[in-house]
Amino acid sequence: MGYRIFLAGGSGAIGRCLIPQLVVAGHQVTATSRRAAKTEDLRALGAEPVVVDVFDAGGLRTAVAAAKPEIVIHQLTDLPPGLDPARMGEAIIGNARIRDEGTRNLVEAAKSAGARRLIAQSIAWVYAPGPEPHAESDPLDSGAEGSRGISVGGVIALERQVLEAPMTGIVLRYGHLYGPGTGAETAADPAVHVDAAAYAALLAVERGSRGAFNVAEPSSYVTTGKAVSELGCRADFRLPE
Repeated sequence: MGYRIFLAGGSGAIGRCLIPQLVVAGHQVTATSRRAAKTEDLRALGAEPVVVDVFDAGGLRTAVAAAKPEIVIHQLTDLPPGLDPARMGEAIIGNARIRDEGTRNLVEAAKSAGARRLIAQSIAWVYAPGPEPHAESDPLDSGAEGSRGISVGGVIALERQVLEAPMTGIVLRYGHLYGPGTGAETAADPAVHVDAAAYAALLAVERGSRGAFNVAEPSSYVTTGKAVSELGCRADFRLPE
């Protein structure tokens, strides 16, 4: 059965992998970008493009309402190409703002449109120090300071808003991304290939109850059994070349 899906962040690394998977699965996808130049790329992937900024609460609400989605997927980030170290300081702040204010706007828009499921991108390397590997029930590192503290604060805000939303909220805690479009051919533990990350979001469209899921390759840092058993995640999943 196909669903109407609103994908916030369709032109990002995961979004570009996810759209074709959603379309092949029979879903109708509306995908966003902040840049009009990206619209033809989104259309070529099979999505209906819409240009909107997540910080424009009114514009976002209008865009989501027009799409009439049953499911909203949050894949928004604000990171420089190749995670350029010279730009990461500023990007960490912007990314945390997206996870807090941007998520709040998206949740409100999803609620207003009557969406029944919300799937959001998070990260898997923000657990508080403690015995490893970390399960999803372990606390996040709320006491972190400096740049890590900014990142963790954004993650905590995102996850709280998604999991407390009046719909089925699913948080995908991705490992460090690598593969096409990420600027990395390998990644530190915990790691996940961008294709497998997108596949997890596809699976979450129809599977999984409210909660967080570690999505990563076999890891000494996090457990992934919950994502495998409840969602059917496959760390070895790759799109056909």
